[in-house]
Amino acid sequence: MPTRKVSKVLGNRDFLAVTPATPASDVAVMMRAAGQGAAVVVDRAGRLLGICTERDLVFRVLAEGRDPGATPVRTVMSPEPQTVRADMLFGHALHLMHEAGVRHMPVVDGFGRPLGIVSSRDALSLEIAHLGRELEQRECIAAIL
Repeated sequence: MPTRKVSKVLGNRDFLAVTPATPASDVAVMMRAAGQGAAVVVDRAGRLLGICTERDLVFRVLAEGRDPGATPVRTVMSPEPQTVRADMLFGHALHLMHEAGVRHMPVVDGFGRPLGIVSSRDALSLEIAHLGRELEQRECIAAIL
């Protein structure tokens, strides 16, 4: 994982992008349908304005008693989030996420347009895959001995 680039972790997977006026309820439905824990909020030019996560929806909409259908995502998103570049090492991105206390971080190009979202879940998935390969190798070695 230390030498893996963010672009490699992202691969070709889709990410959710919504406009600032999108109702929080619509964002939640899209996130559920896509199996995503976050959506980026973009302007008309596709530049990043913010990120809306599951936690934003729970704590800033539901816990505050707001009507999800009447609450535009711009009022509950985390504006101007810290970002990472696709050419950055994934380990560095994880460090930045840890330092910022976030679970999701947008990946942007040189113009501030989102390319995807990396998450702490990505790190866990990579570690589990690595552990599986390591266990298989150990079983093969044990069978030889």
